[in-house]
Amino acid sequence: MTASKKEINTFMSEETLDEIVNGRLRIYQKQRGYRFSLDAILLAHFISLKTKAQVIELGCGSGIISLILAARLPQIKVIGLEIQEELAELAQKNVEINNFSGQIKIMIGDAREIRKIFAARSFDAVIFNPPYRKIASGRINPDGEKSIARHEIKGSVREFLKAASYLLKPKGRAFIIYPATRLASLVCWMRENKIEPKKMKQVFSDSASPAEFVLVEGRVGGREELTIEPVLLVYDKNKEYTGEMKAIFSELASFPSRGGGQFPES
Repeated sequence: MTASKKEINTFMSEETLDEIVNGRLRIYQKQRGYRFSLDAILLAHFISLKTKAQVIELGCGSGIISLILAARLPQIKVIGLEIQEELAELAQKNVEINNFSGQIKIMIGDAREIRKIFAARSFDAVIFNPPYRKIASGRINPDGEKSIARHEIKGSVREFLKAASYLLKPKGRAFIIYPATRLASLVCWMRENKIEPKKMKQVFSDSASPAEFVLVEGRVGGREELTIEPVLLVYDKNKEYTGEMKAIFSELASFPSRGGGQFPES
């Protein structure tokens, strides 16, 4: 028997409810669509924010990074901007089930049209885990959510950096994770937008592999001085998480249970 179009769409839209950071947060994700990966966890841990910071995540997906930040830092306010309506709805659901409506606001919008959405210099920090692949690089996934998340179809890191330059207050900071193979381009585009790289950390799958990702913190109008942090190895020789990775998971889970309230209207 051939499945009907309705049955196929229902199957494709099914969601899973997953626990992360030792069960402290619950995340709805599409069973067959975009699902967050380890790079989101690494970026969430890398980010450092001041008390009461106003933060925006460009391309927030299901909201995983925004949720971890809000859980760890109870006085910050986060806006998650997502171009895909279904993902934005999923992120809103995740905000609500974790009781973070008082800290996180999810909005549907295009980072390339940021001037139509927000006033200039509105945020202390901009964070993003952008699409990594050029449109002409590799096979584009037939799943729409995955293709937009992975390929530069509806936004590239260069366009995200342009948006960040507009959104950030003087001395505001941008936090990014990006493939190590494209680091040279990333630094050029950061400087093109007056965001100076200030801190960097390379991520290796294991000691026998080349660097896979680079975590970068940049500052608007910063001076030319860059701190290179010790490298992070994800797996040891036995293909188990390293002690440093286990410490990251443990640290991300060390926050009190709380949440609630309403995000203040602008």
